[in-house]
Amino acid sequence: MRVLSRVAGELIGQPMFKVIDEVKKLEEMGRDIVHLEIGEPDFETPTHIASAAIEAISEGDTHYVSSWGISVFREAVRASTGRSRGFVPNLDQVLVTPGANIATYLTLRCLVDPGFEVLVPDPGFPTYSASIQAAGVTGVSYPLDSDNEFKVSAKLIEPLISEKTRLLILNSPSNPTGAVTAPDEIAEVYELARKHDLYVFSDEIYARMIFDGVPFFSPGSLDECKDRVIISNGFSKAFSMTGWRLGVMIGPSEVMEKIMLLLQTTLSCVPPFVQQAGLAALEGSQTEVLGMMSAYERRRDVVVAGINGCKGMSTPTPGGAFYLFPSINGTGLSSEVFAARLLHEASVAVVPGNHFGEAGEGYVRLSYASSEQRLAEGIERIREFCGRL
Repeated sequence: MRVLSRVAGELIGQPMFKVIDEVKKLEEMGRDIVHLEIGEPDFETPTHIASAAIEAISEGDTHYVSSWGISVFREAVRASTGRSRGFVPNLDQVLVTPGANIATYLTLRCLVDPGFEVLVPDPGFPTYSASIQAAGVTGVSYPLDSDNEFKVSAKLIEPLISEKTRLLILNSPSNPTGAVTAPDEIAEVYELARKHDLYVFSDEIYARMIFDGVPFFSPGSLDECKDRVIISNGFSKAFSMTGWRLGVMIGPSEVMEKIMLLLQTTLSCVPPFVQQAGLAALEGSQTEVLGMMSAYERRRDVVVAGINGCKGMSTPTPGGAFYLFPSINGTGLSSEVFAARLLHEASVAVVPGNHFGEAGEGYVRLSYASSEQRLAEGIERIREFCGRL
């Protein structure tokens, strides 16, 4: 009998897709589900971005390109990095990827051997743990302190560093909590990495989604991504381009070259017309993007107030992304039971907090990337559901 590989047998994927599958079944039965489970913008891709890709296709820009990405787009990334992070990386530090999600796995495969360890936030984005499992390396969860609104703390990380630690994953603004870690704390985490000679993988997919006038801060600013920091970013969230699958990595040139070779081996290159869309996103009008960010901030304030008015639930006000991670401890239900009952009894889809790590038990993730009308309907259903418990 033929057998699968060890890696195939250990793949875990993303548990939240089980929620999505269950939602689809209910919708096929005619149920009206309020979607608060998926982190996907409800806005369309801005017209000038889509038009740039259409024009590129019509002009025949549909062939193979360098696995690094097209130069004009990478140059635009360099300029954008200078504006947003205060340094301009060299061209050989910039790699275009098919979405930001793959960057975690590519980095792990190029930097960490089996038997060595990766520090990963808990609660944290499930792709981190799934990629760690697929790469055959060891994940060590570092706790995010709920008393500190799930912001990263160097003092909680340092005791977990061992002689086997090779990489530390950092995510601010955070998925699933929306927490934004302060620059001084990020600097302390960077100093830990420097002290123990670790690489830092900084997931900055929500970098443009920070509220209350707070500026974004990247650990890449501390070494200009020339020594140990690797930035992963993408266009899915801020530019509402989830289906375009366009991402960018910035890191030490010798690391980027190896990651490029792995990308070349497995995925060849990112389509040039998609990169032209990214160029338009960076260099074109930001009016629609800024409008989206304003809408998310308004929604955040409405949803925070609504959730804090639900019996047994409470949430701080997150500083970024488009997620809440409210406590449900006052309901007496586990995360899995709360989410399942909310879906089947109130037709509202959320993700159990334990899908993001053991420290997520007692919480659920709620995305407010939906219209204000649907958010209002969802909050009212949640309030009624909690009132019946």
